[in-house]
Amino acid sequence: MNFRIGYGYDVHAFQEGGDFWLGGIIIPHSKSCVAHSDGDVLIHAICDAILGAAALRDIGFHFPDNSAEFKNIDSKILLKRTLELLKERHYKISNIDSTICLQQPKIKNYIPEMINVLADVLDLDVDQVSVKATTTEKLGFEGREEGISASAIVLIYKNKAND
Repeated sequence: MNFRIGYGYDVHAFQEGGDFWLGGIIIPHSKSCVAHSDGDVLIHAICDAILGAAALRDIGFHFPDNSAEFKNIDSKILLKRTLELLKERHYKISNIDSTICLQQPKIKNYIPEMINVLADVLDLDVDQVSVKATTTEKLGFEGREEGISASAIVLIYKNKAND
């Protein structure tokens, strides 16, 4: 079997107001992400991990942030399109491990819903998707609540012709 690993990372600054999208859901918060799309850092990191594993460049190459087509787009659409690119190369996702880094809001109660949404979009079982959260103990831009970051690792494998 042909296994490949990809890593993705994304960062967005916070701004007052707006919808705070994370892991494909809206989380109640007084801030949202400054972004061309909906600013979902978790999905963007996962897209980059998938694209990297398949040697398909990065999210900015496929979905440029200066394109009107992607202005305010739901990142779940980008994730679905990324999955289609992966399938064109005859790869499947084995599992995803991701970490969200932010000081506020606390998101542990939203993680199961994020996992369900991500698994649904990617046609995976929920046990193939891991979402974790951490703070920076008030250090750095995340700790000062100026922004949010996310990282993701994905394992993909070559799909057999009859799968």
